[in-house]
Amino acid sequence: MAKFTSKQCSFCSRPENRVNVLLTGEHGYICDECAEQAHKIIQEAMQSKEDKFSAAKDKTPRPKEIKEFMDQYVIGQDDAKRYLSVAVYNHYKRLSQKEVKDDVEIEKSNIILVGSTGTGKTLLAKTIARMLKVPFTIVDATVLTEAGYVGEDVESLLTRLLQAANYNIKAAERGIVFIDEIDKIARKGDNPSITRDVSGEGVQQGLLKLLEGSVVNVPPQGGRKHPDQQMIAVDTKDILFICGGAFDGIEKKIAQRMNTQVVGYNASRDNKKIDRMNLLQYIAPQDLKSFGLIPEIIGRLPILTYLKSLDRMALRNILTEPKNSIIKQYVKLFAMDNVSLRFDEDVLEYIVDKAIEFKLGARGLRSITEDIMMDAMFEIPSTGQKELHITLDYAKEHIEKTEYQQTAC
Repeated sequence: MAKFTSKQCSFCSRPENRVNVLLTGEHGYICDECAEQAHKIIQEAMQSKEDKFSAAKDKTPRPKEIKEFMDQYVIGQDDAKRYLSVAVYNHYKRLSQKEVKDDVEIEKSNIILVGSTGTGKTLLAKTIARMLKVPFTIVDATVLTEAGYVGEDVESLLTRLLQAANYNIKAAERGIVFIDEIDKIARKGDNPSITRDVSGEGVQQGLLKLLEGSVVNVPPQGGRKHPDQQMIAVDTKDILFICGGAFDGIEKKIAQRMNTQVVGYNASRDNKKIDRMNLLQYIAPQDLKSFGLIPEIIGRLPILTYLKSLDRMALRNILTEPKNSIIKQYVKLFAMDNVSLRFDEDVLEYIVDKAIEFKLGARGLRSITEDIMMDAMFEIPSTGQKELHITLDYAKEHIEKTEYQQTAC
């Protein structure tokens, strides 16, 4: 019996004489009707993908929504919040571009925050990452050195971002990196050094390619690079970099530029409108250059904003108002041991007074409260006590005890 060898569609099995057109492939056939049906299925799938993309785009919070979310966790700093909200929103609009059709390519909105210690630079970055649910990492610039020297290479900050993304490269390439203490890598002298400045200008040069956007080979476990190590390629063009630093002493640079004085009675009469108590609000890129950042890195951090020093009212509000305020954290800690914790109002005022005295900003509030609560946190879980009332005398006794121990040491 002869074997039937008529051509037939590999999808619907109809023979060649029952279809209009039968397309021949390398290992099979497809008829015109199956090809048309496949085309419709592909169109529907592409449309569904487009709808999901548009929905994801619509879910990106607007600048006002971002600021309102930050208001729940960060007290004050309205100017910095506005700059950050707009920069982050524009960054994610940039990511939503499917392709550039009109030759207009939106550049990255990398940010630099200038403010004294304890004003909330790191907290702002953490809060944004919490809202957007993207991989986020904090890197201390003081540990970075130029490649080939003792310390960490600049690529190590991408290793930490990969770890935060569970090594999902696509997720990491849309993440946020907060580079803290960026002022500590300022150039050591006013002029370019003829010798190596391995932890200053050398690091700034190494950061350029990351901030601008390029494919970087990253050691998966961090550490030093070596030829036999397998690398992970990470494209940084869609990673948002937020840099923060205290820039201690930059007020003098601003004052020199504005031809005014930080202290003294001989201030120019023409500068009466200048608020010499808050010179940071007048900060400009040329002040960063005078401080020691190279022009190339300043150009890759186009958004520059400042954080105000916290006044007494702001410090008092930080203690109790935010969702994760310091006092609420201690109340929750004791509640886990079924202990009701209560602070007198004058205790909170005393904590603020001490924070202002020590000049540590919001961080000082936490350390002072910790000194007051340490003995109670050690003793009470073993006593079965159900209530704890913190009075002013109790707070003063424990702070004075701590100060005496520190003096004795």
